[in-house]
Amino acid sequence: MDNPCSGYLVSSEDTRIWVDAGSGTLGPLQRHVRLDELDAIWISHLHADHSADLLTAYYGALYADIRLAAPIPLYGPPGIADRLAGFLTNTPARSPIESAFTVTELHDGHRAAVGSLQLTSRAVSHGIPAFAVRIEAAGKSLVYSGDTAPCPSLTELAEGCDVLLCEADSTEAPAEGEPVHHTPEDAGDTAGSAGAGRLIVTHVGRSLTPQQAVARASARFDGPVDYAAPSATFSIG
Repeated sequence: MDNPCSGYLVSSEDTRIWVDAGSGTLGPLQRHVRLDELDAIWISHLHADHSADLLTAYYGALYADIRLAAPIPLYGPPGIADRLAGFLTNTPARSPIESAFTVTELHDGHRAAVGSLQLTSRAVSHGIPAFAVRIEAAGKSLVYSGDTAPCPSLTELAEGCDVLLCEADSTEAPAEGEPVHHTPEDAGDTAGSAGAGRLIVTHVGRSLTPQQAVARASARFDGPVDYAAPSATFSIG
């Protein structure tokens, strides 16, 4: 009940990126960084539990007690600007999304430099346009799965990474249809196949406790396994 949806602050030196902006994440984010101190926002896909707080961030960026030096760089799936405008526009005139965000649409293999961080995005398997990201700085690497079924592009992206932050939403593989999430066992397998140094499970489904998810992932991965508890901080390197 006290766990916000997906949202993470990734920082290195003086660079700060808000990675996914699910419901309930903007408030905790502001304990660490104001919106006008962000160097970028990166969104994996447009399901509300990964993007809904962009709506509040839009109002905060334009109408709260801060002043943006420039719109915040926003990296997200194709159509993200129109999707935001569709929610925010209340008059015949389209809400000025671009006043708050400089939007760059992701594609498979997209690369970007944000301050001291290098970002590489890969398309992953979630039933809608969705992406994972590898974030690198000073020879260290974090890979975030977003939401996805196990897929070769995620394993390739995570090859040799120091930390894999991987969702584990499913209790078991679906009886019918294609999977769109990892189980904890899948997360362990992906981490092992990629040769990740460490696995952190996140987005754990309601039918599992974090402890159960960690134990099940650990049965398939020999490295350290942790859970991304709310407000937890992890250092890489």
